[in-house]
Amino acid sequence: MAFSRQCVWLQMLALFLCLGVAPAVSDDWPQWRGPHRDGVWRETGLIEAFDSPQIEIKWRTPIGSGYSGPTVANGRVYLMDLQREPEQGERVLCLNASDGGLLWQHFQACSYRDVSYAAGPRASVTLDDGRAYALGTKGHFHCLDAASGDVLWTKSPDVDYEVRAPIWGIASSPIVVGNLVIAQVGASNGACLVAWDKATGERRWQALDDRASYSAPILIEQAGQTVLLCWTGDNVVGLDPTDGTTFWKLPFEPSRMVINVSTPVVAGNRLFVSAFYDGAMMVRLAEDRLAAEQVWRRRGLNERQTDALHSMIVTPIFAHGHIYGVDSYGELRCLDAATGDRVWEDLTAVPRARWSNIHMVQNGDRVWMFNERGELIIARLSPQGFDEISRAHLIEPTLAQLRQRGGVCWSHPAFAQRCIFARNDRELVCADLSAK
Repeated sequence: MAFSRQCVWLQMLALFLCLGVAPAVSDDWPQWRGPHRDGVWRETGLIEAFDSPQIEIKWRTPIGSGYSGPTVANGRVYLMDLQREPEQGERVLCLNASDGGLLWQHFQACSYRDVSYAAGPRASVTLDDGRAYALGTKGHFHCLDAASGDVLWTKSPDVDYEVRAPIWGIASSPIVVGNLVIAQVGASNGACLVAWDKATGERRWQALDDRASYSAPILIEQAGQTVLLCWTGDNVVGLDPTDGTTFWKLPFEPSRMVINVSTPVVAGNRLFVSAFYDGAMMVRLAEDRLAAEQVWRRRGLNERQTDALHSMIVTPIFAHGHIYGVDSYGELRCLDAATGDRVWEDLTAVPRARWSNIHMVQNGDRVWMFNERGELIIARLSPQGFDEISRAHLIEPTLAQLRQRGGVCWSHPAFAQRCIFARNDRELVCADLSAK
């Protein structure tokens, strides 16, 4: 019987291939900014435009506050929130992706006494090989069984490392590389970055005396080798992910405070970073060796009188020789990547305000933009301008993350199974974006 079903499936697959189409496959969103940490949503079969001002919600589930964006794998959604009663602490939640039902939760007591903007956990849960890796605001790090929530191993601040957390806490989502899981914990004694065996929790290496930033590490390919790229509180660094050896390092010292939040973006042999107070830097990555050099660095007089791009939360898009990002007060900008010169600026994507935020995800020739007002925008970005195709409201802003302008939605959504999964400080919602 099983053999018969297999034959039917193979016949169907052959038919699809003969017709020139492939069977639909839904993608997961198992880590920060998607499967490859590049902010690209590769699913097809999506709506062209919204059919009403309010997006229909497939399901909603009550949650606590926090900045942690959801991740999705194997029919489950994972995120972290803050619980204040009966004891303050951080939860890791696992929900059914089809209906939002709670499957399991893990609680870690944690005081936020020294954390500014204490709404809750920051980092997204990283999913890999049946495990969920959750890094808390004070540096508690858990490896959990993704199906059951059982604790496989854990690391604790002041026990396994001496965390030097920045003012807004630990925020950088862990990354899995081969048999290692690597996190920017900002610990003392040369342990800004620490790598553990992803199955056992045994420490494999540690690197850098730098202060921690809020920016998540990524992987790039350079000169035929995989490089771990990390933007710390002091430098942009390329390391060997297998042992933590530094390949190259470029300084990016903050003028006022560590406020490196957005993820570095790479296009070809160029790398771009941008910070709220300290502007932007373009880097050239050597193609024949493991080296890097600054191409240009631009910074305005202050966070209001900016030059090029002073990004806060938004990770820019780097495509076709141009940078698209959101400046310090919500100005959507296009830059010439060769020079940093501004090509255009648009003030309609999000209302102008300090730290005004949009999370941008590329899908084909379109960009899906989730702004801090809880709106989802379908648009095209090009050197000719911001072309808004459609806009609709998804979820209400809330006040825990920012007690200004009626609240915000600052958590990065997940795009998986042709749906969007987005949160505020009260609920997680799922909306179907598939073409009917």
